Amino acid sequence: MTRLHILAIGKAGRGPEAELVDEYRRRLARQGRRIGLGPLEIVELEPRGKGGREAEAALLEKHLPKGGRVVALDERGKMLSSPDFARWIGAARDGGAGDIAFLVGGADGLAPALRERADLVLSFGPMVWPHLLARAMLSEQLYRAVTILAGSPYHRA
Repeated sequence: MTRLHILAIGKAGRGPEAELVDEYRRRLARQGRRIGLGPLEIVELEPRGKGGREAEAALLEKHLPKGGRVVALDERGKMLSSPDFARWIGAARDGGAGDIAFLVGGADGLAPALRERADLVLSFGPMVWPHLLARAMLSEQLYRAVTILAGSPYHRA
């Protein structure tokens, strides 16, 4: 079983974005179990004091699962189609990855060293998205990847 993690700087609170993330997390848990993916764990981190991206990077590094794959979200990253994203996740699972951690930085993004150590730097396009929306979009794409790998009709492209 490959566990999925979203490690994010900042708290989501109880708004509509958090509700979307929870909905996709529940759906993923149901579908993913059958194909060896999940559950999806959300870890929200709040850095204390100053230190900017470097302090945030240290906090994210501390919570990375040992030996897992790392995906950094960054607008300068690689843009993948949903099927390509699903194939990447499936290949990581099939290659023995016990964990895949998706990193969402703070307002100033991820520290360069953290991006460089990632197995994949992923972009949702050249636009900058609010971090809570990025989490909701990532959660939906993770669920979509699970349904694509499971052969479900959810993805109709």
